[in-house]
Amino acid sequence: MKDMPQTQDSPRGLAFALSAYVMWGFLPLYMKALAHIPAAEVIAHRVMWSVPVAGLVLIWLGRTADLATALRNPRMLGMGVVTAALISLNWGIYVWAIQNGHALDAALGYYINPLFSVFLGAVLLGEKLNRAQLVAIALAVCAVAVLTWDAGRLPVLALGMTLTWAAYAYFKKQLPIGPNQGFMLEVLLLLPFALIYAIWLQATGQSHFLNGVGFDSLMLALAGIVTAVPLILYANGAKLLRLSTIGILQYVAPTMIFLTAVFVFGEPFGTAKMVAFPMIWAALAIYTFGMVQSARSRNATAG
Repeated sequence: MKDMPQTQDSPRGLAFALSAYVMWGFLPLYMKALAHIPAAEVIAHRVMWSVPVAGLVLIWLGRTADLATALRNPRMLGMGVVTAALISLNWGIYVWAIQNGHALDAALGYYINPLFSVFLGAVLLGEKLNRAQLVAIALAVCAVAVLTWDAGRLPVLALGMTLTWAAYAYFKKQLPIGPNQGFMLEVLLLLPFALIYAIWLQATGQSHFLNGVGFDSLMLALAGIVTAVPLILYANGAKLLRLSTIGILQYVAPTMIFLTAVFVFGEPFGTAKMVAFPMIWAALAIYTFGMVQSARSRNATAG
């Protein structure tokens, strides 16, 4: 039987999802502490140390058989390769952006993402856009145009994060496996590349892991926890919340990233950003209001 959409919010689901978004909101502080380590090395350790964390979760949930089935299914493996490649690209852009003083671009990318996903649904899935969604998307496009005009080029980092995450979410939905098992499948597929790169760094004396600096080794080893735990919390929380609630909560992380970028990292917030970000916020407010109204209408009709 097909799962029915969640119609009521669970306090447990809210705690899971909110914890995940707050963790993602604080993640720039962790990544900034690793700014002296190349982004590729950080990503390699995110992959390697995520495997034992995700593996323990699957053992605890008793879902290892699902993973074994996926590993024997060529179609699921192929789809896993696609999602693994996309999430690694997204991680790479994000880590590089934070480390190199572009946390505002990361925040912008996360803000734009839900609006781009709606646009993607209309283009790829033929979903009809309502008036609020059209206005929201138009405002987001104008905001990107303002930033492009000011910089003389597209906001590549923000758009790169938006495109890779939207594509990841789209293909992830096509992966016929649970979210925890899917994450484990992805990091297992990325593991050989991460191990080869980490071994090469050690062999050439370029590794920051176990090189005598205890702080670096500890922070890299913690990469699995800071990567896997919020993803797993989110995956389990989303199942216990309404889509409209998830839609509102998803703005917690980019807002925290935005505040961190401006008030902690001291990134410049020039005139163009002062115009573009309020346009994005207005677009998200319109989009969220329309989404909540639609959800209420559907619930009233169903009742």
